[in-house]
Amino acid sequence: MPTGQTRRAALVTGASDGIGAAIAIALAKDGCDVVITDLLRGDLTATAAAIEAGGGRAVPLSLDIRDQASVESGFARAVEAFGGVDVLVNNAGIPMTRPAVDITRTEWEAALAVNLTGTFFMCQQMGRHLIGAGRPGAIVSLASTHGTVGFPNIIAYGVAKAGISHMTRILAIEWAPHGIRVNAIAPGTTETPSRAPMLADPARRETMLKRIPLGRFGNAGEMAAAVRYLVSPEASYITGQILLLDGGLTAY
Repeated sequence: MPTGQTRRAALVTGASDGIGAAIAIALAKDGCDVVITDLLRGDLTATAAAIEAGGGRAVPLSLDIRDQASVESGFARAVEAFGGVDVLVNNAGIPMTRPAVDITRTEWEAALAVNLTGTFFMCQQMGRHLIGAGRPGAIVSLASTHGTVGFPNIIAYGVAKAGISHMTRILAIEWAPHGIRVNAIAPGTTETPSRAPMLADPARRETMLKRIPLGRFGNAGEMAAAVRYLVSPEASYITGQILLLDGGLTAY
């Protein structure tokens, strides 16, 4: 943290592993106190230990962004833990792969409930908190290349991620007068534990890599570095943007 800068508090959803864990650990290294959340508090043990090993402070919380009561109570506990929240990172999400002709209403609604609706209501709580306290802040949500260009068999996931991108633009405009910056990152395929089974197939891996100009997948640390920048003072003039981190995939 730069000399003279007061400590900030961050809340990161879906922080048990992968990109969410990397973001939480990176923000802690920047001097943030971090509230980390996931469905099960016990799944956050490794992330909390990594933050504390680096000299940071972590508060693990169970939070289900599909449930409004959980969103409200979880955010209230985050505010109570550190006296306020300055940074919100919406990372929690679920995959949904299904041909459009086969997807059920239950599957569709489940994908949107986590990937879009829950993300909005986390943003809403953050907006209410910051506006009520009269303090600036920063929000970064996880969009996706799947919400930018079309891919088959991911209709619900892709629509939800496209919704996050447009939601980011609208909130950025609406909350700019309050000093609240709202941005998103849109990762391409990233090597994380949840992606490991899909990327283990050599033929599928080769096919996917051929579409990426840089010839490799991303990693969680690269996604975390982008979030660190977007919530930092160095990005104070950036809002309403969706930063694509895809090795050039969407440049075609």
